Amino acid sequence: MTNSARHPAAPTAVLALLGFGLAVAVVAVVGGLAAATSAQQYAGLVQPAWAPPPWLFGPVWTVLYVLIAVSGWLVWRRAGLASPAHVVYGIQLLLNMAWTPLFFGAGLRGLAFVEIVLLWITVGTTIALFARIDRQAAWLLVPYAAWVTFAGALNLAIWVLNRPG
Repeated sequence: MTNSARHPAAPTAVLALLGFGLAVAVVAVVGGLAAATSAQQYAGLVQPAWAPPPWLFGPVWTVLYVLIAVSGWLVWRRAGLASPAHVVYGIQLLLNMAWTPLFFGAGLRGLAFVEIVLLWITVGTTIALFARIDRQAAWLLVPYAAWVTFAGALNLAIWVLNRPG
């Protein structure tokens, strides 16, 4: 770990924060595009009584994506980008990005459930690794883990309720 990774200069830190924001925005855009094209299909699915209204997902994910970006940036400031924690962070971003096209775009709810379980494990691992570097960064991911837990339960319920036979 270099000294500059621990204490980056202000312009570098701002650019890095923008980079983390951009990475998370790409994940959000891919998910948003997949969800937007399937809104009517989703509305036609049998859903559990505890399913939130569709309008809630956008605001919740917006807040979560900001927390995810800031969390990654905080760890970058202390450990740099080459840390094992950031490798797992990157994997969870890719898994996050893949879930929406699986569930909404392709309608593969069973595969989406398996994928969200992997996402849940990876988010938990990211939290554990981040906690060793920056506790605040780890805590910023706790709402994300909670929402992924809820989303996994919702995914499972919708999959079960809409299976043929």
